[in-house]
Amino acid sequence: MFTLIYITASSVDESASIGRKLVEERLAACVNIIPSIRSIYHWEGSMEEDEESALIVKTSHELTPQIIKRVRELHSYDNPCIISIPITGGSRDYLEWLDDEVKRP
Repeated sequence: MFTLIYITASSVDESASIGRKLVEERLAACVNIIPSIRSIYHWEGSMEEDEESALIVKTSHELTPQIIKRVRELHSYDNPCIISIPITGGSRDYLEWLDDEVKRP
């Protein structure tokens, strides 16, 4: 089983740094970076609005806990958005490639 993990970060540079580490360490097969997103949210009693960057991480479901731990170590936020979304289907060839590229826990 495979998973997409959605992560927001303070900048494209932070996203690229986190993404590179996840791929280098074989925790992710691929990381896509969306350079600019506008985020609106409540934080510590105030409404906030920020420019952020987003990562879409493609990995095996079993690696999700390790990715969450690693992102928390690398991330500048106290409480980063890290959301796991199950992949329920897709190109068989792509999913086989994804499986070959990540390390087994």
